[in-house]
Amino acid sequence: MSYIQELFADRIGGNNFGKDTTLYKFEKIKRAKKLAKEKYPDLEIIDMGVGEPDSMAEDFIIEELNKQAKNWENRGYADNGIDVFQKAAATYLKNVFNVNNIDPYNEINHSIGAKPALAMIAQAFINPGDITLTTIPGYPIISTMTKWLGGEVFNLPLKEENNFLPDLDNIPKNILKQAKLLYINYPNNPTGAVANEEFYKKVIKFARENNIVVVQDAAYAGLTFDQEKPLSFLSIEGAKDVGIEIHSLSKSFNMTGWRLGFVAGNSLIVKAFASVKDNNDSGQFKAIQYAGACALNHYEITEKTSNKYSRRHDILVETLKKLGFNVKKPKATFYLYVKIPKRIKNGEIFNTAEDFSQYLIKEKLISTVPWDDEGNFIRFSVTFVAKDEDDEKRVIEEIYSRLKDVEFEF
Repeated sequence: MSYIQELFADRIGGNNFGKDTTLYKFEKIKRAKKLAKEKYPDLEIIDMGVGEPDSMAEDFIIEELNKQAKNWENRGYADNGIDVFQKAAATYLKNVFNVNNIDPYNEINHSIGAKPALAMIAQAFINPGDITLTTIPGYPIISTMTKWLGGEVFNLPLKEENNFLPDLDNIPKNILKQAKLLYINYPNNPTGAVANEEFYKKVIKFARENNIVVVQDAAYAGLTFDQEKPLSFLSIEGAKDVGIEIHSLSKSFNMTGWRLGFVAGNSLIVKAFASVKDNNDSGQFKAIQYAGACALNHYEITEKTSNKYSRRHDILVETLKKLGFNVKKPKATFYLYVKIPKRIKNGEIFNTAEDFSQYLIKEKLISTVPWDDEGNFIRFSVTFVAKDEDDEKRVIEEIYSRLKDVEFEF
């Protein structure tokens, strides 16, 4: 055995790194897709699992990137960002979310997407033994980094009966004494739930009373519909005293692969983030930041995108109801969180969401993501590839066609 095997850090498995044969859900989905395609080579896979926009960035944003990429002055390191992007981010927060008191120079800093920002916030605060409070199901990055830093994670279940909001009132006192960070994500992945002002006020009060930093992941903040107004944590009085909000251009502006976002809020937290960031990366390419600023100045892009997802949700919800599912359209995001059936009448039993998700992909070539963290749900994403509205209807009608003869028991 190579000596290198003995040198890996414990955080990635130590000398067992690479030996773990456990398959994680996304790898299982990938393998199941491959097997299903081999079994039914002439049948289209309907991919409702991927959480990635199917549209390109707008042409004028791509043109801005092209123009700025040719600028000699943009060739070098961006370090902690450019003023143009920070100002555009502050204007975006003001115009879309009514956040009026953000200083673009001291209370905003760009990030290479939201994912590394979450990791770096943990690096700025977590020492061995410290605790991050985080919602489950949810995006795992801040939890993973907390553990890598020697900290601990205390999970706050998102339950249907509580509108998928965490219960902050029953966290044990010994946990609160060690807790430094509270991670929340609204609108929420994977549940599609939204938070209101009352909840954010409660979060601010909770943070003050327990000396905890709030990290609000706002990756889907602009993607609301059906009279639901975009709401920022930072628009609530006192929010800036206790935390930050992380925004991403990936979902709201169809710029997933561009890797651009920003951290906004408490100046001391933003400064700490910038310090950690300075030791992790040299900033996103300036041309991408200029293009991002261009995008942020055109919120109508997000409104158009939201209308598309709303329309797709309408069709999908109607279809699933016809198939017997008890499902309700979310007010935001492109995710539909669906409780699984217990079994097929006189047939297969589904003990977990993973069981049902595997059935859908292997037998019906419909790809979804299972969540068994708190109850048994699958997540549909309405970011499936469709060239126009007729094609959207065709894709969802195909789901109905493949499932209409299956009698589910709930």
